[in-house]
Amino acid sequence: MSTRLWVVVPAYNEAARISATLYALAAQTDTAFTLLVVDNGSTDTTADAVRSFMECAPFAVQVLTEREKGVGCAVDTGFRHAIASGAELIVRTDADCIPRPGWVAAARAALDGGAGMVCGRITARRDEHGPAGRAFFAGLVTLAALFGRLRPAHHGGEYLAPYRMHAGNNMAITARLYEACGGMPRRPSPTDRLFLNRVRRTTASIVHSRTMVVENSTRRIKAYGVMATAKWYLDRGSGPLTPDPR
Repeated sequence: MSTRLWVVVPAYNEAARISATLYALAAQTDTAFTLLVVDNGSTDTTADAVRSFMECAPFAVQVLTEREKGVGCAVDTGFRHAIASGAELIVRTDADCIPRPGWVAAARAALDGGAGMVCGRITARRDEHGPAGRAFFAGLVTLAALFGRLRPAHHGGEYLAPYRMHAGNNMAITARLYEACGGMPRRPSPTDRLFLNRVRRTTASIVHSRTMVVENSTRRIKAYGVMATAKWYLDRGSGPLTPDPR
């Protein structure tokens, strides 16, 4: 049976981490949703891990393969598949993230309350770094949010809502708004700011939820180092480094 709310999780070579994400979704206080994992051409056992989870999942689970590389491609394909299957509300996280138990419930409440898009709060995963690493991550997020608000490109008469930092791994949107704004840019990461600005040109109905919380992987700090990670979060790209640190 089709559900109104779908959770979409793009994944690429996440066999080592995706099970934690899946079981965090199974532990949600609200499990009245369909889960769609979009495998972006993984060469490991990511899809096998998802299929194994299906046997005990408290909700319907689907796996979809997207061969066109790039997180934007995987997300857009997943969202459009969900909409074509009857989704009215879509929530997204990533395959290396841990949504806290009230995550889906908070997203549903905000969207049913009239929001077109909901941006949640991200914090660092507690199983990847100690207090110093988590504090550094929090500082990066704060700095990136400030940079985004001050950046001239994020101001202008075409925007219907003020700029607030949006994390693609913790967001929810109505199907109607997703289609109206043109959807996720079909390109590699980073895509979050481009997508947020598409939404801002379409509606002012964007809210931020402090209770919609996802624990974010901090592996980029280990893979990139402090300065390159700061550059990434300040929207300066990854330079010669891969946008998908493993």
